[in-house]
Amino acid sequence: ALRAAGYDTAITGKWHLGSKPEWGPRQFGFDHSYGSLAGGVGPLDHRYKKGPFTETWHRDDKLIEEQGHVTDLITQEAVRWIESRTEKPFFLYLTYTAPHIPMDEPKAWLDRYPDIGVPTKRQFAACVSHMDDGIGQVVRALERAGKRENTLIVFTSDNGATPNVRNDDTQYPGSYPPGPAGGSNEPLRGQKAQLYEGGIRVPALVNWPGKLKPSRFAAPIHVVDWMPTLCALAGSQASSDLKWDGQDVWPTLTGAVKPTPRQLYWAGPGFKTAAARDGDWKLIIHRGETEKAELFDLASDPCEKTDLAAQHPERVAALKKLLAELSARDNDMKETEA
Repeated sequence: ALRAAGYDTAITGKWHLGSKPEWGPRQFGFDHSYGSLAGGVGPLDHRYKKGPFTETWHRDDKLIEEQGHVTDLITQEAVRWIESRTEKPFFLYLTYTAPHIPMDEPKAWLDRYPDIGVPTKRQFAACVSHMDDGIGQVVRALERAGKRENTLIVFTSDNGATPNVRNDDTQYPGSYPPGPAGGSNEPLRGQKAQLYEGGIRVPALVNWPGKLKPSRFAAPIHVVDWMPTLCALAGSQASSDLKWDGQDVWPTLTGAVKPTPRQLYWAGPGFKTAAARDGDWKLIIHRGETEKAELFDLASDPCEKTDLAAQHPERVAALKKLLAELSARDNDMKETEA
């Protein structure tokens, strides 16, 4: 959509939507792609976990071998690409593997946290700082190119941390210390792959000098909102048969329009869970031999400590109906075509 609107487009980092070059970003609208076609990779060998897609590091349509730490390589490619731009507008999708496992941070970054005694937590802190430094380098590249004032930056994440999961050293041998993963979603409940707030509520920062005033935006924004928002800003016209899953949130981000309550839907991994939110009320369904429903009032209980399903059966029924409608609209089902 953005390339059709006249933008140069690139991704540097993690793709994870097709683990071979023929399924890579260049087949889906990106002029340039670089990094991991699969998911998180070994920071130094750039290999995905054991299996058919372990060799995944690429530039454009070819698998390549390189030396260097994955965070540095992703940063350097982004900086080079920015420096090669002309006056043509561009879209850069910068997707660090950090702080995804496996982690193997250089001593210089680990030495910043001598007081963190748990090895995995020290790795996590160093990994985030390493990524933060890389983002700073990219911003400075925009400044040197004279493009910072006309560049919208969106920083966010795909899911919460996995603090209760033990690192699997069999998939990435020797890549990180064994033990509990170092991230934290506190005080929120839950983690990655769960539909509690700790799994789905992530940080987000939106910055555009002269366009957005410093403020805090408390209304919910869903990842599916970025597509219609960016396309609207770019003047991209979507095909007539395309139905957005999200909405253009730019008017609410700027304060031109007040946020209104909205209905949101999530499908959990393996069709085992699903959730629907209507305003501040959130329903989570756990599927199994018997179905379990949990109901939370996020306005008074954002950490989801108190299940109110038994006290409000009528609201559970209404949210179940909403969940079924949204699931059908999104064509979400247990079995899909291969």
